[in-house]
Amino acid sequence: MDKFNLEKDINVLCVTATSFPDGVIEAHNKLHSLISPSKERRYFGISRPNKDEIVYKAAAEEMEEGEADKLSCERFVIKKGEFICLTIKDFMEDVQGIENAFRKLISRDDIDPNGYCLEWYLNEKDVKCMVGLKS
Repeated sequence: MDKFNLEKDINVLCVTATSFPDGVIEAHNKLHSLISPSKERRYFGISRPNKDEIVYKAAAEEMEEGEADKLSCERFVIKKGEFICLTIKDFMEDVQGIENAFRKLISRDDIDPNGYCLEWYLNEKDVKCMVGLKS
């Protein structure tokens, strides 16, 4: 496990999955149909428990103010701060690795109880699984 300090908030536009985990791929596909792929844009998955279910959002960094509104997407702010993280290499070959990483990360006592699980897609193969720490 590594620690990572996100120095600035990141404004993202989101598509909420209809269900978890079944609707995750569909949410990412819908998001990618709305925006052109760009190496300058960062891509994320954001999840958080809500009562008896997990709410999942496929997200992409806003490149200009108001982009989420223009595309009729939800807007979310990934808050700056310190995160604990694990990187999964070639995640499509180890999809279970993402779940296993988050199980390990959320088992810690020092995570932010009001935070969320954050997947940061570093490229087409690697994802950094992150959970915020108490400040």
